[in-house]
Amino acid sequence: MAGDRPGRVLVTNDDGVYAPGIRWLARAAYDRGFEVVIAAPREEASGMSAALTAVTDEGRVVFEGTELAGLPGVPAYAVAASPGYIAVLAGLGVFGPPPDLVLSGINRGANAGHAILHSGTVGAALTAANSGARAMAVSLDVLSPAAASADSGGAAIAVLDSVDDEARHWSTAADLAGRLLPWLRDAEPGTVLNLNVPDLPPDRVAGLRRATLAPFGQVQMTVAESGQGFVRTSVEENGADRVPGSDLAWLADGYAAVTVVRGPGELPDVVVPTDA
Repeated sequence: MAGDRPGRVLVTNDDGVYAPGIRWLARAAYDRGFEVVIAAPREEASGMSAALTAVTDEGRVVFEGTELAGLPGVPAYAVAASPGYIAVLAGLGVFGPPPDLVLSGINRGANAGHAILHSGTVGAALTAANSGARAMAVSLDVLSPAAASADSGGAAIAVLDSVDDEARHWSTAADLAGRLLPWLRDAEPGTVLNLNVPDLPPDRVAGLRRATLAPFGQVQMTVAESGQGFVRTSVEENGADRVPGSDLAWLADGYAAVTVVRGPGELPDVVVPTDA
């Protein structure tokens, strides 16, 4: 801990160190008095889950110092590794003293439902928690109808491709994440929050709600084409009904949703026949 700052925070993501969301998340922690270090993939690493992969040079994980706009004096590193691997490296003291908190995001697109299993954003948070850190994954929902512009007639997917990433409402997600930081700092070690926020101005977000995980993800994979010895897949918005109280249901109604999640663990009450 530096001076009277309340703790040390690693900020990472899976969209890459130069994605706009990471700057907003780092600023939210810094402005609330935390000592901040940024270490994120040098290239996009979405869908990596908690994979421990890296580009190495003679066995050495490659990273270099960089500077992010609007964050002078905040150390930042572009790392040739997956978000989960970066969380492990940070816990080993590679980027300075091990962090008390790990923040991952702000991701471009919601990480909701049981599909968070595949998210590099959430994977980094769960990996950090596995070593005892408190962590939060933060995502900006750019697909739900509540986040679509009036001109789109609710066609959120069309809006996704037409909006400049820098113009999105990163500050809305960053502010909500910042408000949760004091609680997270004092939570039990290993606590992980998964926060999803509508891509809306703050005054248009209906509120923040505790949510369950929807039984599916916001998008789903489908087979677009198949033939002899090959298959081509595509991703499309999931049109299933929203389960009341779930993260996707709250997002569709214009609320931010926060879910307490945990990493893999055993199920002690399940009986398995073990005798031959």
